[in-house]
Amino acid sequence: MITTVLAFLLTLGVLIVVHEWGHYRVAVACGVKVLRFSVGFGQVLWRRQATPDSTEFVISALPLGGYVRMLDEREGPVAPAERHMAFNRKPLAQRAAIVAAGPVANLVLAMLLYAAAHWIGVDEPKAVLGAPVAGSVAERAGLRAGDWVQARQNADGDWEDVRSLNDLRWHLTRQLMAGQPLTLRVSDSDGRGTRQMSLALDQLAGEELDADLVRRVGLGGAYSEPVMGEVRSGGPAAAAGLRQGDRVLRVDGVAVADAQALRERIRQAVREGQAQPMQWLVERQGQAMTLTVTPRVARDGERSLGRVDAFIGAPAAMVTVRLGPLEGLEQGIRRTWEVSTLTLRMLGRMLTGEASLKNLSGPLTIADVAGQSVQRGLADYLGFLALVSVSLGVLNLLPLPMLDGGHLMYYIFEALTGRPVSEPWLARLQRGGVAVLLMMMSVALFNDVARLLGQP
Repeated sequence: MITTVLAFLLTLGVLIVVHEWGHYRVAVACGVKVLRFSVGFGQVLWRRQATPDSTEFVISALPLGGYVRMLDEREGPVAPAERHMAFNRKPLAQRAAIVAAGPVANLVLAMLLYAAAHWIGVDEPKAVLGAPVAGSVAERAGLRAGDWVQARQNADGDWEDVRSLNDLRWHLTRQLMAGQPLTLRVSDSDGRGTRQMSLALDQLAGEELDADLVRRVGLGGAYSEPVMGEVRSGGPAAAAGLRQGDRVLRVDGVAVADAQALRERIRQAVREGQAQPMQWLVERQGQAMTLTVTPRVARDGERSLGRVDAFIGAPAAMVTVRLGPLEGLEQGIRRTWEVSTLTLRMLGRMLTGEASLKNLSGPLTIADVAGQSVQRGLADYLGFLALVSVSLGVLNLLPLPMLDGGHLMYYIFEALTGRPVSEPWLARLQRGGVAVLLMMMSVALFNDVARLLGQP
């Protein structure tokens, strides 16, 4: 819990400081006087000001944002000697640059964070796949348990290495969003028997990217051998005579492809609420033996599932994805661009009703994921921080009043018409922007609470 809270505060602190620093630095460069640089809102907890005429730096009690307050004749009287330093007196191009600098700073930060994560090296599951879901796109394409996905074909027809299972999932998500097939080069787990195959993701174009769609694609998780791990005393596995290290070869005469397939057979070994005995052929120290395993029945909502009270599966093979300085920076730029476009597409699909509003996440989800990523290591946390930084940058560029993108929208209007937006219209747009933001925050918070309560 403490780790989660600290990781959340660190995440917010870094992203807010960088965002507001972007506004601040460009404002100073344009000759605008900055009155206050605040991290957070509400009651001031800490204040520093070198001289009465310099910028006041503060940390406030509510850490869900920040602001840079600049000298502006629209917000109060300005001494004649300082009017040349007022924001509203600056040329349109400078005002637009100051406003855009915050989101741009977040996007630049994301590039550097993604690059740093790849420079450090991230431990990820090797792209050796478990058994695909029966009847799925992956199974129809010919993927099998133990297949190693080595490369994928890009839009130009060139082959790019698939560095890890996470990398493969990322390419899969991009192709699903684009409604295009994913062509892969695969082999067995030892690199033999290379072949080419294509996942017909274009057949799923326009469908909502949710858990059901992912199941229909059916890409297996990381391959794990069907080996028994810890066997709980007094459970069905122990009662059947299973031991840690036993390798399961067949269940009821059917070969077991991997640990995931074995777990699925166990879950389905229930008929009309009664557990069904299963004949397991296992290998122990080079000798084969047949054991009768009868799972216990467990309830999962309205479903009855089989359980044997044992850990099943050997640890997945891992690879360290580490890139050189230039390649890491190139990957950081590319990943930031891809995440930005993916975020915009998802927002567009939510706006048109093609994607569920459940995809919106709020501070509770961010805090939970931040804590988990910290526990996995520095590189994982940097990648998470980059993802949130991209989201913050993109969201702030949306043409909504109260956001930086809304102000840029005003400046576009001023550039086209030669006059600024009138005060009455500004007031109306601000009220509308506040309503939209409050609605989005409410939906995101509702989704957070639903996830914490385990609701789908």
